[in-house]
Amino acid sequence: MHEQTCTLSLVSIPSIPFSSMGALLPLLSLLCSLTLLLQGAEPATFTITNSCDYTMWPGILSNAGVSPPSTTGFVLPSGQSLTVTVASTWSGRIWGRTLCVTDSSGSFACATGDCGSGAVECSGSGAAPPATLAEFTLAGGTGGNDFYDVSLVDGFNMPMLVAPQVPSATNGSCQATGCPADLNKACPADLRVASSDGGAAAVACRSACEAFREARYCCSGAYGSPATCAPTSYSLFFKAACPSAYSYAYDDATSTFTCAAAGGGYDVVFCPSTSSQKSGGNAEAPSNPTMPFSGDAEHLASRKAVAALLVVIVSVVSTRRW
Repeated sequence: MHEQTCTLSLVSIPSIPFSSMGALLPLLSLLCSLTLLLQGAEPATFTITNSCDYTMWPGILSNAGVSPPSTTGFVLPSGQSLTVTVASTWSGRIWGRTLCVTDSSGSFACATGDCGSGAVECSGSGAAPPATLAEFTLAGGTGGNDFYDVSLVDGFNMPMLVAPQVPSATNGSCQATGCPADLNKACPADLRVASSDGGAAAVACRSACEAFREARYCCSGAYGSPATCAPTSYSLFFKAACPSAYSYAYDDATSTFTCAAAGGGYDVVFCPSTSSQKSGGNAEAPSNPTMPFSGDAEHLASRKAVAALLVVIVSVVSTRRW
């Protein structure tokens, strides 16, 4: 995205003596700011794809104070994609839920990644660990960098890949990241989450922090700094399998990625390589392939209000006697 600028020429306003320009400057500054607000920043899009051989249910959580998209959870059958539109400065996380069912009372729940809402929509609730997380902080129209990563700090439940839709050849900082390997197959026995039906196959792989609740694994207490919290044999298991993903809390150097002027587009692909996880059941695909940002109507109304205010300002500038 390109940084927006506003330039107004004083000579473009006729019949105003130069001596009166000082009084006019604050009004021009306000006019400039309102013009930028009227222009607005283009929204960002996430194209979420299910390349798994089973149905899964993506979940979306916005950070505190950030407007959510119009969907915070939906069903995504195998081989299908859905585009979700968010604000250009959105921040939050995206993850996948598996083995989801609706019980006889109508309550919806998932074996992994469940958000506890009792419904397909997560509605402001995050993923229960273990869950593979894609995390984003978008720069919008400020001209800065987007920050993004794939994190296994809360454990692993699904393979995932995140890739900016701007080619890295165009912008070298815009690299793909993720964890394409199915870590459930090789998960250490003391981190393994078994299926509820008693099957031998793991459905998720816990982090050592969740499994043991010890400060050295959670980077808390006496281990609450990069100097004191080092990788463990468990985090090294995650890192060896997925070198670009976060394996523990202070794994920043090789796990945080940036993309300048990404154009607001990211692909989030679940199971970018073959996965053998058990199917979570069948459900109908959403009828609308594009889910708009819930703030679009409000944003449009505010832009109309700004436009009306601009008309008033221009009228004052044109009719005032200097």
